Amino acid sequence: MERILSVIVNDRPGVLARVAGLFSRRGFNIESITVGSAEEPTYSRMTIVSHGDDAMARQMVAQLMKLVDVIEVHDISREKVVSRELALIKVRITRETRMEISHILEPFRVSIVDVGHTSMSVEVTGDTDKVNALIGLLSPYGVLEIARTGVTALVRSGISEMDAYDTRQTAWPM
Repeated sequence: MERILSVIVNDRPGVLARVAGLFSRRGFNIESITVGSAEEPTYSRMTIVSHGDDAMARQMVAQLMKLVDVIEVHDISREKVVSRELALIKVRITRETRMEISHILEPFRVSIVDVGHTSMSVEVTGDTDKVNALIGLLSPYGVLEIARTGVTALVRSGISEMDAYDTRQTAWPM
């Protein structure tokens, strides 16, 4: 099962290395890790994605909490979360395929960030399935480079009326 751990740590040099080392020593692979500023300027939030069972998740939470610079750890794998990933994808283009590729990009709401004579770079943001789907559709044209941020996630708010609300709409329900 995919595991998403949300970890608040002190914003200090070496903390990321200690967290990654802990996973390595336990033989757990980190599929994705993102780190950025948290609500408090002295803290950072890590979002770690790995695969494992409940026992592995409990062990990782317990081991992470033993690290000096770890403030909080939450396994949010079973929570309702908002998760996003950003990817930059460079795809080969020709005069003949440029329009075809543009039509593929439309439903993904991507931003074209660079265009040359032989390639185009796009930025896509969404959940991992969306990013993977776009990469799959562009692969036959020749994906030249991919740079991905990894998953970042927050637990959804508890406002039940908003749970099913489509946030792409411009007005909030009343």
